[in-house]
Amino acid sequence: MSETKPKANPLQFLRSVRAEMRQVTWATRNETLTASIMVLIMAGLAAVFLGIVDFVIRMVITFALGLS
Repeated sequence: MSETKPKANPLQFLRSVRAEMRQVTWATRNETLTASIMVLIMAGLAAVFLGIVDFVIRMVITFALGLS
């Protein structure tokens, strides 16, 4: 037999969401800025690294196939 779930009360749901949102500890402006800068730096480093790896692999393949 299938069990039926009781219908959710939308008003009760919104109350519980509001209560949970009060418990959230939000990041400060300084923490957000620092994290954003770190993300940009890491993305830049990853881009440089992948660019170098791509260049080296392209040179190795070009040399191996004698296309130069």
